[in-house]
Amino acid sequence: KPASEYLVKAAGDDGLSSINLVVDACNAVSLHSGLPISVVDLDRTRPPLRIGIVEGDQRYVFNTTGQEIRLEGLLCLLDAEGPCANGVKDSQRTKTHAGTMRTLSLVWGPRSLAERVAAATRWYRELLEGAAVATRDFPTSPDETLLPSK
Repeated sequence: KPASEYLVKAAGDDGLSSINLVVDACNAVSLHSGLPISVVDLDRTRPPLRIGIVEGDQRYVFNTTGQEIRLEGLLCLLDAEGPCANGVKDSQRTKTHAGTMRTLSLVWGPRSLAERVAAATRWYRELLEGAAVATRDFPTSPDETLLPSK
């Protein structure tokens, strides 16, 4: 189930509480577009970063209670330590926190929804830049390096 579906349920159940500017903007855009969006703390990742399909029995913890998601066959953001985000759940290891200063956001969607993905990405960027958050584009093709090793 895409993260955007979980978000709709959470918003309907108890409402959404504010997390931080980037995640709050992400949640608003995801709710309205129906697309899942990942937000990771770049300082918690280990470059290089790339997008690829996970093979084998890999998992990661996605919340503070230690719940895990099986990742085999899922399109994920991967860093040097392995998968860290996808359109279902993001890894606890790279989630934002009160001290987050740099993030990477990914709007997940199939090629058949390219126009919706582009519109959601534009709106998300407008919200962030309207709050004086600097943004930039990264390549988005599977297996293309998003952020090389230092």
